[in-house]
Amino acid sequence: MSSSPMYLKQNVVSEPLYNQWYAWWFLASPMTAPLFVANLHLKVMESFVANPAIHVAALKSPALRGGPYINYGVDKVKEVQALLERTRKEEALSLRYAQAMLELHKLLDMAEGFSLEELYPRVPDLLRGYVELTYDLNHRASPRFFESLLYRGPFHRESSQSLSMRLIHEDARPYVFSTPRLDSVDGALQIKRPYRDAALDRLYAMTRTPGPVEPVREALGIEPRDHDTFASFFTPEPPRPAPRYDGEGVRVRYFGHACVLIESRGVSLMTDPVISYDFPSELPRYTFADLPERIDYVLITHGHADHLMFEPLLQLRHRIGTIVVPASSGGGLADPSLKLMLKHAGFNNVVALSEMDSLPLPGGELIGLPFIGEHGDLNIQAKIAHLVRLEGKNLLMAADSNALEPRLYEHVHREVGDIDMLWLGMESEGGPLSWMYGPLLPAPIQRKMDQSRRLNGSNAARAIDIVQRLNPKQVRIYAMGREPWLGHVMVMGYHENSPQLVEARKLLEYCRERGISGEMPYGQAELLLR
Repeated sequence: MSSSPMYLKQNVVSEPLYNQWYAWWFLASPMTAPLFVANLHLKVMESFVANPAIHVAALKSPALRGGPYINYGVDKVKEVQALLERTRKEEALSLRYAQAMLELHKLLDMAEGFSLEELYPRVPDLLRGYVELTYDLNHRASPRFFESLLYRGPFHRESSQSLSMRLIHEDARPYVFSTPRLDSVDGALQIKRPYRDAALDRLYAMTRTPGPVEPVREALGIEPRDHDTFASFFTPEPPRPAPRYDGEGVRVRYFGHACVLIESRGVSLMTDPVISYDFPSELPRYTFADLPERIDYVLITHGHADHLMFEPLLQLRHRIGTIVVPASSGGGLADPSLKLMLKHAGFNNVVALSEMDSLPLPGGELIGLPFIGEHGDLNIQAKIAHLVRLEGKNLLMAADSNALEPRLYEHVHREVGDIDMLWLGMESEGGPLSWMYGPLLPAPIQRKMDQSRRLNGSNAARAIDIVQRLNPKQVRIYAMGREPWLGHVMVMGYHENSPQLVEARKLLEYCRERGISGEMPYGQAELLLR
């Protein structure tokens, strides 16, 4: 291989994996990862090995996409079985952890409001010293985890972390949360390195800065049999230039879903990075190649996989100044610390922002605002909307806010005033509670209860409530999962009469009738605030 400087191609997919499964927030925390291994991954693989035909038949129905069905043919049974057996062996501690969690929940079910002191010696030995036993004010017992200690113990398994790299030439990618990535995927290269490995930063820096391939290949431990595949990821051709914004006022670029780049001369911010790779396409879009060399702040609204996505974040880590996350409740099983998981994934400058906290910016400030919605009525505190005040303009990135209590936005307006540009998600149906949180539940949830507690954002009526109370000059509907490069993490299957789009059009009509600029961008959009 030539030692001349080379660039990493802009269409190299780099998927973070955990035990060969696509990594997301619940697989990044040692508090929750063992429960997903035991209560989801093993069960799905066991089902496929026992009867692969059921999985093949189920995935012929669009309505069942996103369900617990492995997206392989019967020819992959032996490979899935091998992964199943390897997981049982290598994740034996995770299976013990999951069993201990069941025993802990049963123990706490016995608590009747009297002192919990006598229960500490009966906590399963594996968990002792990692949990505090607590009551809420209604005398219901639950554990609080010392999550930072779990990261320092045997439950944080960096040996389970890896990356799968390959070239892509189109947006279509299989849905990732029900199917492990097998080593036999054509053209894919498995890199057995933890997410925090600095060699990954050296690799991804080559998308903009050329360098010799051999030192990076050696640092990543690429096997000789994979040298040719690794070499195919590089090119001598430089990417197109992406200069930093140097104009007046504020430039706002929509990259798709909830990903918005906000720039002034003094600072750049990006919300919830979900970014397309760069290849010829009929659908215009901004890609990794359109990002500035430096992103001063990345703002994460919450931990759901379409908002906190490790795949683009790891590729951008070397270019991010500060990553801002919502503060969690501290040790709640369903509310892992985003700050802890990102710091242990190699992000050195992570700031946890609480509601109504502010962070100074060049030419403005960032304020964290509360939002209700999309969390199935669970006590999740690691969620926050971002008010970006920049060059005299107020932009509210409201994520999946749902005006379940409209007076919240009266209180918010009293504190922050009118909004120049409101970005609001309107995924008004959402999946049931168990779709995301099921592996954490100690017992199956009743179907009616599950369906009533959906992970939804605003419908038209509730979005209008927010607009009425915040008085924005412009409204943009985002975070709808419409872009085709979201298909591997979202299975929306929209059509013209999908309820989400019907509700979104109602909001836009409301805005038009009142002289409010309203749009639902798709693919890409650019706006200037001056």
